[in-house]
Amino acid sequence: MISGYYFITDEKLSKAGNVSDVKSAVSAGVKIVQYRNKTGSTKEMYDEAVKLKKICHKKNVIFLINDRIDIAITSGAAGVHIGQDDMPYSVARKILGKNKIIGVTVHNLKEAKNAQKQGADYLGVSPIFLTETKQDAGRPAGISLIKKIKSHMGGTIPIIAIGGINLSNAPEVIAAGADGLCAISVTVTKNDVKKEIKKFQKLFLLR
Repeated sequence: MISGYYFITDEKLSKAGNVSDVKSAVSAGVKIVQYRNKTGSTKEMYDEAVKLKKICHKKNVIFLINDRIDIAITSGAAGVHIGQDDMPYSVARKILGKNKIIGVTVHNLKEAKNAQKQGADYLGVSPIFLTETKQDAGRPAGISLIKKIKSHMGGTIPIIAIGGINLSNAPEVIAAGADGLCAISVTVTKNDVKKEIKKFQKLFLLR
């Protein structure tokens, strides 16, 4: 079951760099890490992915690659996370095989139902609130979308909430039914990434 704080790298926002951030996330007890790099060359991405995968592997942490199936295969990642404008799920599954994890970003109930029907391992529901981390994130859906997806799917697929989440609104996101959440800008921009992530992890222990 995918749950708790879901860590996504962001080299533009990070103070310490992706390698340091992933080490901090793993130390904070994160169970899943997604490597997202939209600016690096294929060689740079591969080299960094290999380093990050080793860090995750030592602690039994699931390591995923955003979008790039080639990097996922060559680095030995556990799978990929794809968006609505990325390679179709059916093609990604055919390339990766049945044993790899594939998460799908969804913005409404229709997309969520379609992703579940195809066989997605989890849903990244986005954006919940207004976010500046991802410029093309779209209009905020609010926690009502989490409730709607949860209601229609009966908890059969994990839901990871992302977009504009911070310590103030995270409790309502969890209460709405999110199995996990990601809050990038309020963690990787801080001096102590591990400490900030642990604050979110504690919220899941309280529910």
